[in-house]
Amino acid sequence: MSGNSRSPKVALFPASFDPVTNGHLDLIHRSLGMFDEVVVAVANNVSKAGLFSLDEKLEMLNGVLGSTAGVRVASFEGLVVEYARTLGACAIIRGLRAMSDFEYEFEMALMNRHLEPAVDIIFLASSQEYIYVSSSRLKELARFGASVADFVPPLVEDHLKRKITGP
Repeated sequence: MSGNSRSPKVALFPASFDPVTNGHLDLIHRSLGMFDEVVVAVANNVSKAGLFSLDEKLEMLNGVLGSTAGVRVASFEGLVVEYARTLGACAIIRGLRAMSDFEYEFEMALMNRHLEPAVDIIFLASSQEYIYVSSSRLKELARFGASVADFVPPLVEDHLKRKITGP
C-alpha cells in the first residue's frame, strides 16, 4: 500500500452570492491554492429575500466558474457545518473585509466549531481592491444606473442590468 494516497482536501465556501462579485471570485481562486477542491455553495436562506432566485445565482456561478478546475458549484439548506460534514470538507472559507465582518464571522466560527470540531474555519482577508465591494452596495449602484463593471464579471453585470431595469 502506498503511503502517498490521501483523501482530497475539500473546502466549503458558502455565501448568498446575491450576486457573485469579483471579491468572491478572488477568494475562491486563492482558496484553490490551499485545497484540492472548493465547493462554492449558495446558502438557500428562506428567511432572507435576495434580488436573485437560487436558480439565477447558480446559473451565474456556473457561468463564471463552470470550467474552473477544482471548483464545484452547489446549493444547500440548513446548517453550514452539517453541509460541510456531508461533503467531507475539512474547512469552511470565510472572507473578511472589515472589523465589523470579523466580529460577526468570529462569533459564527466559534459556534460552528462547537457544532463540528473537525471542520476548521479559515478566514481570508479581502484583497485590497475588493475591500469595499459588497453585493448590497453593487445592487444599489446598479439601481441608480451606475456601472458595476469593475466589481463583477460581465455575465453578472448583464444579469444585474436585466433584473433591475427589465429585459
